[in-house]
Amino acid sequence: MENVHYISTDLLTFQVLEEIISHQKSIVLSENVKTNVIKCRKYLDSKMASHSEPIYGINTGFGSLCNVKISNENLSKLQENLVKSHACGTGEEVPNEIVKLMLLLKIQSLSYGHSGVQLKTVERLVDFYNNDILPVIYTQGSLGASGDLAPLAHLALPLLGEGEVWFEGKKENSAEVLKHFGWEPIVLQSKEGLALLNGTQFMSAYGAHIVMKANKFSYLADLIGTISLEAFDGRIEPFNELIHYIRPHHGQIATAKRVKEFLDGSEIIEQSKTHVQDPYSFRCIPQVHGASKDAIDYVKKVFKTEINSVTDNPNIFFESDQIISGGNFHGQPLALALDFMAIALAELGSISERRTYQLISGLRNLPAFLVDNPGLNSGFMIPQYTAASIASQNKQLATPSSVDSIVSSNGQEDHVSMGANGATKCLRVLDNLERILAIELMNASQAIEYRRPLQSSDFIEMFIKSYREEVPLVKEDRILHYDIEKTVIFLNTFQIDEDC
Repeated sequence: MENVHYISTDLLTFQVLEEIISHQKSIVLSENVKTNVIKCRKYLDSKMASHSEPIYGINTGFGSLCNVKISNENLSKLQENLVKSHACGTGEEVPNEIVKLMLLLKIQSLSYGHSGVQLKTVERLVDFYNNDILPVIYTQGSLGASGDLAPLAHLALPLLGEGEVWFEGKKENSAEVLKHFGWEPIVLQSKEGLALLNGTQFMSAYGAHIVMKANKFSYLADLIGTISLEAFDGRIEPFNELIHYIRPHHGQIATAKRVKEFLDGSEIIEQSKTHVQDPYSFRCIPQVHGASKDAIDYVKKVFKTEINSVTDNPNIFFESDQIISGGNFHGQPLALALDFMAIALAELGSISERRTYQLISGLRNLPAFLVDNPGLNSGFMIPQYTAASIASQNKQLATPSSVDSIVSSNGQEDHVSMGANGATKCLRVLDNLERILAIELMNASQAIEYRRPLQSSDFIEMFIKSYREEVPLVKEDRILHYDIEKTVIFLNTFQIDEDC
């Protein structure tokens, strides 16, 4: 069973997560997980049989209704009502790849045995994951405070035979898909609805998805920026390690080292220069790209902790005979990290657009707009407009969500993280960055042709050759929208070493 991942209490790393996703592994609950889940549920059932006092979320209402005691015969109905009433998401649908990640992370969080769910509930979520039964979830509705209530309610609805799912390429009613597999709807027991809805798996799935892609975009920003440096006939001195060792930020040192490796053997970088300095968008690549690298590393640490955490409420500790109501569902750590990530990615796009602008400006023996017969041909004039527009939108999207809070639940939830909004807009920033870098690559690969017959490094020449198989050199005006789209596809399919 090589293509199987066992859900366990072992640390879930991003490398493991990427392997699960890229190899489309099935998941199986380990025996240790099953034991923990069963023990926790048995403890809770025993506690409810002998305990008449109100315990939040188990035999009480929710939020500001926490003081309303619910009779034992209505506990199952209470949990079902919770899921239905909280399924009020709206807006665009969450991408299926993120929904599948939400399923995986919810299963992981429930597997530690502090949530009080039935084993069959977790096993049904595993069935959904393994059979690509993906609940229809919406991007709007979570405050990122009592967990991602609305999105996770939509994630849980199909357990009850309610809501919709994507299955075999079609949107289907959940009840029909359950019938297809011969499954009965889950009858939720005490606390189960709250365990499913409390949690940060919406924010976590977005964050994990973004983190896994951000490393690649950081690498591509370095590579494409290096091609632009070559095309602009830039200087190598700003990448000398001596400069960076006296200001030893890790990302700065790593960026300078990577750029020098990209340039190893280049004739262009070694030729004598008539200019003394380059503009900051070239000269300060190590400092700017490096700062974003350090931010990405910080965000990665935050989300590594989160995807290995229990984030519902209350938490059950059967070994110490305690049920504790706290606030692990609050998304503040993630909200701050997602805002930081959005800023870091937006800055990679901002400096990229500036390099594109320099390349088309008719400087350093490059023709205006990087095309023969400028005037008759507009060349690369307008792609820079597009990059500028996208970079500007990223600046707007990088305005922090986490500084906002709106009181909810009659004042019981008086501070919220807004991390869910931070998550969805951070993904938009990431997608925008991809297009900005695509436009820079179009310009840089065009401009470097005006340095011939000099050659860049073997690696850069190989990269440009591969790119030219998808996007030919522009010799006269054509519809550049198609070039942008082909470049985006090229960058999407370009594979980098995991250690890069």
